[in-house]
Amino acid sequence: MKPSEQTIQQIERFIKKVEQKFPATADPVLTDIHVRVAQDSGDMIAYDDDDNEITRCVVEQWIDSKDDDFYNQVAAVLRSELKKQHESIDAMSLMKPFSFVLEDEDKENLSELYLADDDTVILGGDIMKGLDADLDNFFDQLMKE
Repeated sequence: MKPSEQTIQQIERFIKKVEQKFPATADPVLTDIHVRVAQDSGDMIAYDDDDNEITRCVVEQWIDSKDDDFYNQVAAVLRSELKKQHESIDAMSLMKPFSFVLEDEDKENLSELYLADDDTVILGGDIMKGLDADLDNFFDQLMKE
């Protein structure tokens, strides 16, 4: 599913609305941003850690999507848009580290979209991918010596 121009614009406005709720000039808040997407209705809603709604929109392209890979595709589009707006996102009045997390309508964590710490930004994916293999190789090298 290639996102339409309208979908990109809706996501950009959605992110900007989240940014407006946490202006750089406000006192820092300790929370993550939970983005819940519903495959049947196209609803995209942002919540804080206390399950308070921040903003919402309906992405028409996502309504009744039958894609088996729907959430992976949504995650890729959201990561791309978050990356484009990273400077304003990093300036939000959220205490670091904070993250944007993709969840389904049952509040199940599907993917970490964006993680910001003081000097580090990680955009999605499994940050621990391949760690077991790396540690095994390291241990094997130590045992040979």
